[in-house]
Amino acid sequence: MSSALAVPADAIRIPNSRTLRFEGEGYGATVSFFLVTNDPGQGPSLHRHPYDETFTVLEGEVTIVVGDDTIVARAGDTAVAPANAWHRFSSSGDGVLRIVCIHASPVMIQEWAEES
Repeated sequence: MSSALAVPADAIRIPNSRTLRFEGEGYGATVSFFLVTNDPGQGPSLHRHPYDETFTVLEGEVTIVVGDDTIVARAGDTAVAPANAWHRFSSSGDGVLRIVCIHASPVMIQEWAEES
């Protein structure tokens, strides 16, 4: 018997947002992700996780800051923020950014710098 499951985008869409938030635990998956759609200049503030986060750019350009390193990535590129590394990103191109942010955890755990 198959346990395959299709999750409708509207079931995981953050209210009043274009971003999807999938937490694997509720679906029997060992990973979680955000599928982010941002306009230029938009992105999350400085934060970290107790696990790796992998970013894959689907469309546009993003500037990712991980610790003291700054990475510019474009469609097709992948970047990684190691566990416990403070990081943030913002859409830095002229158009829409679409990026998948994969969390190596069935639940998302985020610590925000401004709350620390």
